[in-house]
Amino acid sequence: MIQSDIVRNTINFVLFQAGWFICVLYPGLPAAGFVVLLVAFHLAFISRHRLAELQFIGAGAVLGGVLDGIWFQTGILDDGTGSVELTPVWLVGIWAIFMTTLSHSLSWISSRVWLPFVCAPIAGPFAYWSASQLGAVELPDLTVSLLALAAGWLVVFPALLYLRKFLYPELAR
Repeated sequence: MIQSDIVRNTINFVLFQAGWFICVLYPGLPAAGFVVLLVAFHLAFISRHRLAELQFIGAGAVLGGVLDGIWFQTGILDDGTGSVELTPVWLVGIWAIFMTTLSHSLSWISSRVWLPFVCAPIAGPFAYWSASQLGAVELPDLTVSLLALAAGWLVVFPALLYLRKFLYPELAR
């Protein structure tokens, strides 16, 4: 395991960005496989509490996958075909690698109680908008989609931090 917090957080941030771009630019099963490799690397070299973090990553990937599935079913998100039955595996992969950041490169966001409520409704929708600009998803009605994504992230992001704090306190610094 890498000992330096700065090095671990920097690598965590870079791995998340790399995973996000791979998933968005090459959506599909190979991208999800790449995420599995990133998460394995994360658990082997960055995580200090591997089992707890693996459980946390799994819980967040399921929660995020369900949320994205709801957004596909309600027309907030679209894949261009309008026929998504289950959340695409590459999007679940993005949730998994995003979860690795909450105890590392994004752990600072829980330093102030109000910060997640300010950052999440901006950063979450921005990520989906960015993915739509790269062709990975579509936001059928841009305003409605962004507002719904902002509302969803306003709820889910603080909930994930709450989950980490109370069910996995060893992950909350």
